[in-house]
Amino acid sequence: MRSNVLTRTAISLTAVVGLAAGTVAAAGTGFAASQPAAKAAVSAQDVSILAVNNLGLNTTRAKNWQCWLRDVGYNPGTIDGQLGTNSWKAAQRMLNDSGYNAGSVDGAVGPNTIKALQRFLGVNPDGIAGPATKAAFWDFNASGC
Repeated sequence: MRSNVLTRTAISLTAVVGLAAGTVAAAGTGFAASQPAAKAAVSAQDVSILAVNNLGLNTTRAKNWQCWLRDVGYNPGTIDGQLGTNSWKAAQRMLNDSGYNAGSVDGAVGPNTIKALQRFLGVNPDGIAGPATKAAFWDFNASGC
């Protein structure tokens, strides 16, 4: 029994010494002055499109928007309450066809899409999805599917 305890102690001490030696050896490189990380320049084109942008709508009201788009002839893809690229492409097509000038049909909810949506909803078209825009969008989608 005593030899078993001594063996465990010896193994434990060996492990501790080994870890300490490894830490000391690594400390030489770990504390060396590192080169400053290069910062990547980010442009507007580098920013990816949000996967989902419901503009303040819950899932039910987002489904209502998707159903409305589908019912007026613009395919938003799956009616799932998640306003992703397909839903916004459908909305952009509808807004463009209706004369609200959403710009390119890319599924990105940028200032042109927001301004067009604001014109459609009767909100001051400033290109910012603020409280008035979100409230009007919420109200528009009160009923649906």
